Amino acid sequence: MTDATASAPAASEKTAGGAFYRLVWKWHFLASLYVLPFMAMLAVTGGIYLYKPHIEEVIYADRLNVAVGPERQSYEAQLAALSKVADVTRIRGIETEDAPGRATLVTYDDADKIRTYAWIDPYTTEVLATQPRDETAMRVLRKFHGELLLGDFGTKFVELAAHWAIVMFVTGIYLWWPRGQRTVKKAFTPPAGRGRSFWRETHLFTGFLAAVLVLPIIFAGLPWTDVWGGGLGMIQERTGTTTKSLRFGGDVPGSTTADGTPISYDAVFAVAKAQGLVPPYETRPPRDAAAAYWVRSASVNRAEQTELIVDQYSGAVLKRHDFADNPALARVVSQGISFHQGELYGWLNLAQNTLAVILTLILSVSGFVAWWMRRPAGSLGVPAAPQASLGIGMIVLVIGLGILFPLVGASLIVALCLDWLIFRRLGWFQGHQAN
Repeated sequence: MTDATASAPAASEKTAGGAFYRLVWKWHFLASLYVLPFMAMLAVTGGIYLYKPHIEEVIYADRLNVAVGPERQSYEAQLAALSKVADVTRIRGIETEDAPGRATLVTYDDADKIRTYAWIDPYTTEVLATQPRDETAMRVLRKFHGELLLGDFGTKFVELAAHWAIVMFVTGIYLWWPRGQRTVKKAFTPPAGRGRSFWRETHLFTGFLAAVLVLPIIFAGLPWTDVWGGGLGMIQERTGTTTKSLRFGGDVPGSTTADGTPISYDAVFAVAKAQGLVPPYETRPPRDAAAAYWVRSASVNRAEQTELIVDQYSGAVLKRHDFADNPALARVVSQGISFHQGELYGWLNLAQNTLAVILTLILSVSGFVAWWMRRPAGSLGVPAAPQASLGIGMIVLVIGLGILFPLVGASLIVALCLDWLIFRRLGWFQGHQAN
């Protein structure tokens, strides 16, 4: 005789577990519809941008490298040469690598107030090239990566994709997690077989590896975003944990007098060198007679990015700011951006982020192929999910996601409204059982 009392709870538990799995699967699928195209685009553009210095060294070799001459000319002489071939309305900054055979990079505003780069041979003062900053190859790529070349409008779509990518990876890990006949050994075994099974296992396997490598990259890039990053910035301002960089104003002293003969750019860079700053150096000229020079180390190592305020008449160091002077949260955010760009710990960081790019592309392709081979003809093949009310835990989770990632919350509300008003009536996204 069967013990009905004992068997009922087991059956109920099995049904609930299956229902929750199908619900997670549907969330994962719908998130992927939006996220995967963006993930592929971000992987390609971000992967290329990782190698920015290497690529620029190739495509701009004729403007970055010069023949070493007998004597370097002063920066004032180089600027004078620039003013003869370009309509310079304001010098924005000068960057030098303090190394033989490298050009001087000058940033200036032209007659149309367009920020422009000029590369100058420091030995002959020849202007090698000028180009609007936003038209340089890597600048265009960076803007496409961050805003789809659509400005503030485009960056919201990219940020939304980043937020939903987190949901996609979290739900994907749940789907990958060993259960039932899917053993731990199978979960960690590289994919094999043929057909849809191969592509599904490839998607699961690379998805787990990609989650480990890509999620930290996504989180590290969030401070750059408008909504999430703007919220973080607001919190930092109210808690006094923003960067204390002298570059962005704040408590920056002016020169001790408002008259006299300004020191040369060479003298400013000599001060930076004497203070132990690591090259390359970047300086900005004083904005008026009472202001001072700003100069810093432009090293890719954030810990070395020391800044100085230098009196434009005496050359005295009026203020010094080291990276370690920033609040802990500001240092973490800055180092996170360095990690996002593959700069934090040298070639290993670069290799790690490159692997993340490759896995993301495999994940995107395998997910698309597995879906295409599974979907019923003429349908999206949305996974079936139980028509059940949300429990307290799920409601808390959704609210928490909406608070932590505002664009997820806003888009989820829009999606639920569309589902209630339109999609259900048209029979869209209702789901199909897998074959």
